[in-house]
Amino acid sequence: MSLPADQHPDSLSAAAADLRMATFRLARRLRAERAVDAMSDGQFAVLAALKVHGPHTLGELAERERVSAPSMNRTVNCLEESGWVQRSPDDDDRRKVNVAVTADGRAVVEETVRRRDAWVEQALAELSDDERDTLARAARIMAELATR
Repeated sequence: MSLPADQHPDSLSAAAADLRMATFRLARRLRAERAVDAMSDGQFAVLAALKVHGPHTLGELAERERVSAPSMNRTVNCLEESGWVQRSPDDDDRRKVNVAVTADGRAVVEETVRRRDAWVEQALAELSDDERDTLARAARIMAELATR
């Protein structure tokens, strides 16, 4: 008895499921490498966005992270209490508050990135040259897919 084409192990849907699962497993493993164990993934995402893109209002952060403004306010409150971000009045509109990463927050992001890169480097060192070449090609393809 043969399987229908959409259930064949080599089918496009099976490949998509395999790629999705492998991507999520790798992302979960990378997220485990962090400088501060108590920091949530959402808090780290906000901290990293502020480091990379500069100060944002709460509304801009909420939009960037696709969460509600009250949820973002709670996240920023936690980050502020830990000394990783600071709020300041907007120069152009005093009703707005800008959120910026502090030096301590920047250090958390940099150490987390360093740990994640070190983990990936160690994992790559355990692979063959052919496997590393395959992953390098896959990384380029995945980066392209992410922009679609």
